[in-house]
Amino acid sequence: MCLAIPGEIIEILPDRPELAKVDVSGVRRSINIGLLGDDSPVPGEWVLIHVGFALSKIDEQEAQAVLEFLEDIGNAYTDELEALQQSWIE
Repeated sequence: MCLAIPGEIIEILPDRPELAKVDVSGVRRSINIGLLGDDSPVPGEWVLIHVGFALSKIDEQEAQAVLEFLEDIGNAYTDELEALQQSWIE
């Protein structure tokens, strides 16, 4: 499964305009925004990121919905592991 993760643009690197610094759930990374072409994001906008590349711009509401979905997936997996550890087959 391939996931795209939302990140908020913090800054466009002045010496490398194809790169931007993003905040992904509190983690800051540099990503490539070159695939967005003429629709380059500006600080404060959100993008979907896959393997270090911004694939598309999204609004903040969509970004929050995706982040909540990803968190729920993680919680469901954790809950399933805990249930499995507590189960017994006799």
